[in-house]
Amino acid sequence: MSAMAFIEVGKNASMIKILVFVALALALFPITHSFAQLDDNVVIFDTKSGRLVIEFFPIDAPNHVGNFINLTESGFYDRTIFHRVIEGFMIQGGDPFTKPGAYESVTQWGTGDPGYKIDEEFNDIKHNVGIVSMARSADPNSAGSQFFILHKDSNFLDGEYTVFGRLATQESYDTLEKIATLETANTIPIKWGEGEILKSEVVKRSSIPDLLDLGDPERVLESTPPETLDGKYSNEEFGFSTSFPAGWLVQEPEQTVPGTPDVVAVGPLTNGFNPVISITTKAKDGKSLDEYIEETKNVLKAAIDSGQLSILSEEKTTLKGKNSYIMTSDSFFETTSGVLKIKFKETIIETPDNFFSVTYTNTKDNFDNTLQLYENTLDAFEVLSEDSKQENGGGCLIATATFGSELAPQVQQLRETRDNVLMNTESGKSFLSSFNQLYYTFSPTIADWERENHLFKEFVRITITPMLTSLLIINHVDIDSEAEMLGYGISLILLNIGMYFVAPAYVFYRLLK
Repeated sequence: MSAMAFIEVGKNASMIKILVFVALALALFPITHSFAQLDDNVVIFDTKSGRLVIEFFPIDAPNHVGNFINLTESGFYDRTIFHRVIEGFMIQGGDPFTKPGAYESVTQWGTGDPGYKIDEEFNDIKHNVGIVSMARSADPNSAGSQFFILHKDSNFLDGEYTVFGRLATQESYDTLEKIATLETANTIPIKWGEGEILKSEVVKRSSIPDLLDLGDPERVLESTPPETLDGKYSNEEFGFSTSFPAGWLVQEPEQTVPGTPDVVAVGPLTNGFNPVISITTKAKDGKSLDEYIEETKNVLKAAIDSGQLSILSEEKTTLKGKNSYIMTSDSFFETTSGVLKIKFKETIIETPDNFFSVTYTNTKDNFDNTLQLYENTLDAFEVLSEDSKQENGGGCLIATATFGSELAPQVQQLRETRDNVLMNTESGKSFLSSFNQLYYTFSPTIADWERENHLFKEFVRITITPMLTSLLIINHVDIDSEAEMLGYGISLILLNIGMYFVAPAYVFYRLLK
């Protein structure tokens, strides 16, 4: 998607919600840059010192990229000069006052702008050699047309100026070296004509045969993408496991925007677009599947009413014994290179505590080509036990205390009993609901203590062993009615009261006697 498409989408709040909902908006997050970062357009500046070819990062700075391309297409940069040159630092240009006849004195150089300002889009791309960043005054939202190109790594600028592009050919780096080493007087080149942009133009990447394969830009505190074995992925925090397509980049975006998917898998670039499979976990908060479906449609209503989004099909079904809803839709976006047609398929899976949305996004033309990969991911999708999820930095004290110990299999059996036995009866559901409300008032805190203190963890493990043993009794009985559920449940509660309260009290009484 081009930079101008991002600008256009940004004008419509309902479309932003759509993009978040279907995971297409993940292309706007720095975490997935490696596949869909570069714009299809590049800018060429012809100077007396050589050619500068600039490629862009529209995901990180869509407005700056769009502004730069628009100014170039209008001829704004023609005959401007790199008026500020500091060897070992950067070269700066883009001031309209440096054009022939546009100034009365060179003291005006560096003060010009296009007549408007654009807001900052600070990002985490490092200011390394060859990076193109936007100049500004002390006001972060004062960028206009002036830009600078780094001659050397200057990471003290990171996060303070908007990076939006970089040099993309070896000739460009050679030209940068020539201009950056021009003799200057008060940073103004004495032979300023050597740094004059004689002509500027916007062309397609495919028209430049010698583009460098520079890979991802280096980022501040960049985290290494998690390695996955043949696409296998599991995360107890999000409560699911699955198998993403082998070779796809799997990331967990920062939750800085409401509705951001928890996990995203991005496929290789095909015809200018990356297929995306995303998974979002959302707590039920008492909602039914029908209510959640209605809520989802309300988010899309504005786009549907405008005709920009169409629901092609929808159905309720059952996947692996869980109530589910499948919706297929398509949409279109106006871009500088034409209309981009996107197609989506989303599957919502209901569990006792959460809704899981598994969404596939691709262009309409390529949708069927990787649809089977999405179906494979959906087939491999498994919901992990809810109480294995960590909440608020803590989690389940039982899961924590028994993790990796000889009791881990018993805990897993209890989870299966809960899902397959207790959740099949109304009394079991009511008991678990009440139990969870009480249990999670103290469980995360104790679970944190367990992680911090091994001896405390061992104490908890030893303490809960009798309870786990008693609860396993329920695996060896048949429960066919509410009465049997209540009977066994009450018996187990009384048994544990006896073990943990009555027996110790009796022993203590005997010791006193």
